[in-house]
Amino acid sequence: MRDNLFADVYALARQVPRGRVTTYGAIARALGLPNGARQVGWAMAVCPDDVPAHRVINASGRVSGSPEGSELRRAMLEDEGVEIRADGSISLRGYLWEP
Repeated sequence: MRDNLFADVYALARQVPRGRVTTYGAIARALGLPNGARQVGWAMAVCPDDVPAHRVINASGRVSGSPEGSELRRAMLEDEGVEIRADGSISLRGYLWEP
């Protein structure tokens, strides 16, 4: 694993525009780690408060994490205008931002 991986993940996550989402895998690919989605997830699990972690979701279009944390992140996305479907997913076609 690269020494500055977490910092690189956070730098990309900070670029995700308000009202858009990206995936763990998209960040990993942008960093040259085609199989690094899990590593991105580890970084996001301990990210600083200034990183908009709620804008980074899984490849299924769902917010990951604990039930309490997931509810908060979904609410934050809705506040930004992101529509959450009845099944809890987000349209990647409509909201995905690729780094």
